[in-house]
Amino acid sequence: MKLEKFKGLVAAPFTPMHENGELNLEKIDDYYNLLLENNISGAFINGSTGEGVSMSMEEKKEVTRVWCEKAAEKPGVRVINLVGGTSLTDCIELAKYSQENKTDAIAVLAPFYFKPPTVGHLADFIAAIAAEVPEMPVYFYHIPVLSGVNFPMTNLLAEMDEKVPNFAGIKYTHEDFMDFLSCLNYKDGYYDMLWGRDENLLAALALGAEGGVGSTYNYAAPLYYDLIKAFNEGDLKSARKLQQQSIDMISLLGKYGGIGTGKAFMKYIGLDCGHFRQPVSVMNDTDFKNFSKDVEALGMNELFSRLGSQ
Repeated sequence: MKLEKFKGLVAAPFTPMHENGELNLEKIDDYYNLLLENNISGAFINGSTGEGVSMSMEEKKEVTRVWCEKAAEKPGVRVINLVGGTSLTDCIELAKYSQENKTDAIAVLAPFYFKPPTVGHLADFIAAIAAEVPEMPVYFYHIPVLSGVNFPMTNLLAEMDEKVPNFAGIKYTHEDFMDFLSCLNYKDGYYDMLWGRDENLLAALALGAEGGVGSTYNYAAPLYYDLIKAFNEGDLKSARKLQQQSIDMISLLGKYGGIGTGKAFMKYIGLDCGHFRQPVSVMNDTDFKNFSKDVEALGMNELFSRLGSQ
């Protein structure tokens, strides 16, 4: 199959929730427009940022359906759907549903409870899903800090190569730059290697990355596009400064409780997506006021994404 690689920034959207924790699907219309207006090339839905592991199968299907409807109505943002990781039958079910709804690609997470003992077992798991959707590009989502599964991805590419025609590449959320570079160079760059650590995107660009998937691209796309532009023009001083601003911004996630702080950033730019589900830490109103002051102190409001006429 002909592989159309993802270029530029692919956002990992937060799943909008109501106050009671139920899905707020109506909000996805504004969300899609936000990504489109800020030149985001793709949306990696139902992932870590999207709380896919905290949602039921029916909820993930609903999120998939609405994102695909928006992409069909107003093309411009390609959709990658994370179909899961622990249950093979569930992964296949959501993969088939993704294909029916014309998702652009799917991604598979390593089983993180009963873990594959070898890279060959992991490859077999991915291949079993890919075989059910032979026309659909299939990615692997490599995030060992959360999955606990950590094999060299060059070994996975060797296992998948020529055995799974629709295997497209890897969302690489790890810090092994040696392995990442080897993956980029595998078969003269045949596979799509999407970098997944926003805080060191510049280092990945230096190795040859052309696309990245990240949560902070939702609310700070202009920052990263300025970084990419500076890098491409050879202005490393500006690129390093912008990467440091990214790091300073991301440090607030740790200060205010981790991944759930991402939704506070979304609220800050004007798109309130509610809170994360338990057990993720969420902010109270006092914390949000203090958080907003810290964001203002960064002095980078012009580098945040804009919604509509904001």
